[in-house]
Amino acid sequence: MTADEARQKLIDAGLILEAQGLGDLTRGHVSIRVPGDPTHFYMKPHSRGFDEITPENIVICNLEGEKVAGGGRKHSEVYIHSEIYKVRPDVMSVIHAHPTHAVALSATGRALLPISQPSVAFSDGLPTFSGTIGLIRSQAMGAGVARALGPCKAVLLRHHGVAVVGATVEESTILTIMLENACQIQLLAEAAGGVGELFKADDIAHLHENITRPEQYSINFEYLRRRAHGTRLS
Repeated sequence: MTADEARQKLIDAGLILEAQGLGDLTRGHVSIRVPGDPTHFYMKPHSRGFDEITPENIVICNLEGEKVAGGGRKHSEVYIHSEIYKVRPDVMSVIHAHPTHAVALSATGRALLPISQPSVAFSDGLPTFSGTIGLIRSQAMGAGVARALGPCKAVLLRHHGVAVVGATVEESTILTIMLENACQIQLLAEAAGGVGELFKADDIAHLHENITRPEQYSINFEYLRRRAHGTRLS
């Protein structure tokens, strides 16, 4: 992937997240490592919505959370991204958002259960960071989020939001959508009287393998990209 392609992927991810209702005024952010340079990453600019990312306002930051280039302002919560990238060389993209149902589930203190296909994507672990309800505005706080995340795909920031990672921006984007869907389904089930009997562990493991294949993320990202741009293939 070229630098131009990576920047366009960042723009497309922002459009998709906004179209899926995952925007929260201007406060969410998405990033992707600079191709060929794992010590720097492209990031959505401060004071702009997910759907307002342009090649000109994309920010480039280093692993210390410092802005080194780009036309936009740096997010104060850049440390969510920089500290995760420091300790997870497998991660190529990070998303932080404040999805309504994910925040609500985090406030209950209950675990995400494998009761839906979206939730099964996280059946290998969904930890919670409980260090603060406030903004992650220091390297120390960002490191705390990274530690809570561990080897997992996502972490709930209790009473705050989520941080979701991926080997590609396609993966992080689709997982962010799936996580919010999963939390919504669980809250609805609990409100309707509670969760019934779960499927057996081998059934859940088989589904997890099928729905977390890289091609699934790519196919679904491309579909949502077409929708966000108002295009269809003939």
